[in-house]
Amino acid sequence: MATALARGLVTAGLATKDRIIAADPVSAACEQFAQTTGGRIVATNCEVAAAAKVLFLAVKPQQMTAALAELREHLTADHLVISIAAGVPLAAMAAGLGSGPRLVRVMPNTPCLVGSGASGYCLGPGATPADGELVGKLFGAVGRAYAVSEILLDAVTGLSGSGPAFVYLMIEALSDGGVRAGLPRDIALALAAQTVRGAAEMVLVTGEHPAVLKDAVTSPGGTTIAGLAALESGGARAAMIAAVEAATRRSAELGTLANQGK
Repeated sequence: MATALARGLVTAGLATKDRIIAADPVSAACEQFAQTTGGRIVATNCEVAAAAKVLFLAVKPQQMTAALAELREHLTADHLVISIAAGVPLAAMAAGLGSGPRLVRVMPNTPCLVGSGASGYCLGPGATPADGELVGKLFGAVGRAYAVSEILLDAVTGLSGSGPAFVYLMIEALSDGGVRAGLPRDIALALAAQTVRGAAEMVLVTGEHPAVLKDAVTSPGGTTIAGLAALESGGARAAMIAAVEAATRRSAELGTLANQGK
C-alpha cells in the first residue's frame, strides 16, 4: 500500500521522487519501494521523522505498537502523522505517540497506484482543518477521498480497502465464463476488465443508482435477465454483502489486537 500511494503521489505531481523517504525492516520491501517509486531508503523510522514533516505509517496492525514506540521521542507538533493501518484507532495512536504530533487516520486502497483509489479519512488529536484539506488533496489526487467519522473506517476497510480483491475475483470469473463460452483467454480477460471499468464509470459519471443502470440493460426475456437470474440463484448478491461484512469485522478485530499489543 505504501508503494502504491507513493507512486500515485509522484505520478500526480504532488511529490517529487527526491522527497519520498521510507524505511522498512524487510530489505526486499525496501528494494521494491525504491525501484517502483524512485524514493530514498533509510535505515530506521527515526531517520524518516528527522527528514520529513508528513509521515505515513504503513505498517500491519500487529506492528503498530512497536512502530509508535520507536517514533515517540522523535515527533513534535510540527509532524503530521497519517496512519493507513487497518483497524488501529486514533486513540491507540495517541497513546503510543503522546501529545506531540498531529494525527490523521486514512483507509486507502491499492488502485491509488493508477490514480483510481477510494479512501476514507478522519482527523485525530491535534489535526487542524488545514491538515484535513491536505489529506483530502493528497488522497483526492490519486482517486476519490471522503471524510468520515472514525467509527465508519472499519466499514471503509471492508468495502473499498478489501473491495479491489473482490472485484478482481469478479473479473477473473467473468473471464472464465467468456473462455467457457469459446473466447480466447486474452480477449475474454480484456473484455471482462473493460466491462467492469465501464460499468463503474457509468455509475460515477451519470450519478444513477446501479439498479436503474441495470434495468436499462435488461430487456424482457433477453440475455441479461437470464444471466441475472443465474447470479441471483447462485447467491452472488448475498455473497458480496457477506464479503464486505466479514472484512469489516476483521478490521475491527485487528484493531482490538493492536490495542492489546498483539
